[in-house]
Amino acid sequence: MRGIIKSSAYLPHYRLKRTDITNFFGSGRASGIRSVAAHDEDTVTMGFEAARKIVSAEGNIEPEALWFTTSEPPYLEKTNANVIHSALQLPKATSAYDFNGALKSGIGAIKTALTSNQTVLLVQADIRGGLPSSPDESQGGDAAVAFLIGDATADQLLATYLGGCSETLEFIDRWRDPREKVAKQWESRFVEDAYIPLIKEAWGQALSNSGLKDSDVSTVVLTGQNERVKRQAAKLITVERFQDSIASSVGNAGAAEAGLLLLSALEHADLGEKIALCSFNDGVEILIFEVTSDKEVLNPIEHQIENRSDLSYGKFLQWREMLPVQPPNRPAPSRISASASKRESDWKHGFVASRGDQSGLIHMPPSRLSINQADNNDSMLTQSMASSIGTVVTFTVDHLVYSQNPPVVFAVVDFNNGGRIPIEITDIAENEVEIGMNVEPTFRKLFTADGIHNYFWKVRPIRSTKE
Repeated sequence: MRGIIKSSAYLPHYRLKRTDITNFFGSGRASGIRSVAAHDEDTVTMGFEAARKIVSAEGNIEPEALWFTTSEPPYLEKTNANVIHSALQLPKATSAYDFNGALKSGIGAIKTALTSNQTVLLVQADIRGGLPSSPDESQGGDAAVAFLIGDATADQLLATYLGGCSETLEFIDRWRDPREKVAKQWESRFVEDAYIPLIKEAWGQALSNSGLKDSDVSTVVLTGQNERVKRQAAKLITVERFQDSIASSVGNAGAAEAGLLLLSALEHADLGEKIALCSFNDGVEILIFEVTSDKEVLNPIEHQIENRSDLSYGKFLQWREMLPVQPPNRPAPSRISASASKRESDWKHGFVASRGDQSGLIHMPPSRLSINQADNNDSMLTQSMASSIGTVVTFTVDHLVYSQNPPVVFAVVDFNNGGRIPIEITDIAENEVEIGMNVEPTFRKLFTADGIHNYFWKVRPIRSTKE
C-alpha cells in the first residue's frame, strides 16, 4: 500500500494580528492572525525545520529522494533542495529536486510522490505577501510542511492514498511577473465561472477512480487562493467540509497550503476516516486518503499555533522590504567563499562538530587536532549537534554589529552532552534573554550578498507548548 508514512509541519515563531493592518490604514474588516517568517528565515530554512522532525524520528525509513516545493525559491537555476539535503545530512545517493514556481506545484508534487515508486521526503514551504493593505498581505501566511511518502503496510501508514482526479484548463487566474514581488489576479466572478464546471466533473471522476461514493468520504479539505470558489465548491460537494483554525490563525500558505490543511485534517481524523483533498489552482486536483493507523502527527500544528509571539506591523513591513529603513552603520558583509562553503559543508549546513577519539571532548567548529593530548592526531570523530540542547552561560546585546534586525543577541552556549560555542540567539527579544535558559539549534540565513545566501546555525529558546 502507498501513502503518507510520516508528516510534520513548521510555523514560524512570529505572528501578525490582522487588525494591526486595518488599524494602520484606518479601514478594513480583517480579523484573526497570520503567520510571519522571521528576518533570518526563508522557504529553505522553514522547509528544513519541518523535515528535520521526520528524519530524526525513531524507526524512520530512509528516503530515496528529497523534493522541495515553493512559489518563493531563494535561488533560481540553483537547486534549493540541495541546501535542505545537506542540512539534513542525507546520503549523497539520495537525490534532491525542486518543484518550484507555481502554486499548483504543491498539490502536484504530493500527487507525483504518491504515484511514484520511490520513498520520497516531500518538503513544502512558502512565504506569502502582497502590497500593504492588500488581501494577499493580510490573508497570506508563512508555513512549511513535510511528508515521508512511500510503500508500507496499512498500520505503518498514517494515511493510505486511494486515488483521485486531475482537471486541467488554461485560463488567467493569478499570475506574477518574475521581476515583481507581488501577484495580480483576474476578476473573481470570471475565475469562479471557470472553476465550477471543473470541480463538478473532477469530484465525480475522483470518486469513480477511488471506487467510492459521496457517503464514503468523511471530510473534504478545500484549498486555493479564491474564497468565492471555495464557497461554491462547498455547495457542489455535499460531504462535510473540514473546518479548523488554519485560515484565521495561520493564513493561506500558498504552495504549502494543501499539505498544511491535509496535515491538520489528519491531526483531527479518526481511524478509518476518508479525507478528500481538493485543490483549485490552475485547474482542479483531488486526492482521497484513508486514515489507516492511529499514529500521531509529528510536531502538531495546534501546539505551534499556541506558542508564538506578536510582531508589529512596522517590523513586518521592514522584514518584507516594503518599508525602507536606516541601514546598520556598518559595512554590508561580503559574499561567502564557494570553496570554503563546500569544504566546510558538514559544519556549515549540518552543524557537525568533531569529537576526540579518546577523551570525547567536542570541538566547535570541528578540528583535525584535539586540544586534549590523550586524543590521537587526525583521529577525530564526527558529532552531530543539530539536535543538542544547550544552556546560555553568558550573553551580550550588540547594537553595532551588522544585522537586518538589530540589536543582535550573542551568547556563549554549553551543550548538555559537551561542546561550547559563541552563537546568535534568534526568535527572542533582548529583554527575554536569561543566563541558564535552555536553547536548541535552528538552521537560519545569516545574510545575503551578491545573490548568495549565507546559511548557518543559530539557537532559539526552548518554549513549552503552552505559555
